[in-house]
Amino acid sequence: MSVDEATVRRIAHLSRIAIEDADVPRMQGELNAILAFVEQLNEVDVAGVEPMTAVTPMRMKQREDVVTDGGKAAVIVGNAPASEDGFFLVPKVVE
Repeated sequence: MSVDEATVRRIAHLSRIAIEDADVPRMQGELNAILAFVEQLNEVDVAGVEPMTAVTPMRMKQREDVVTDGGKAAVIVGNAPASEDGFFLVPKVVE
């Protein structure tokens, strides 16, 4: 896949990047080089390779999924300038 000048301009427009006309050919070359590298990665045989989180084998640290702190809704809502029935009151912003 290669990128033409129109595609470079469209990418710049979509990403809200101002690009000068003189810079378009240079950006076109850079984008084509990036896409060529990605195409090379598609040729790598990764069959039988397990996903890794790091170079050295290690287990992910996990914690138990338990509630450790709670029941403080009254204390939290007590800090609000205005509350009602355990909920924060905020000004209406949409009519």
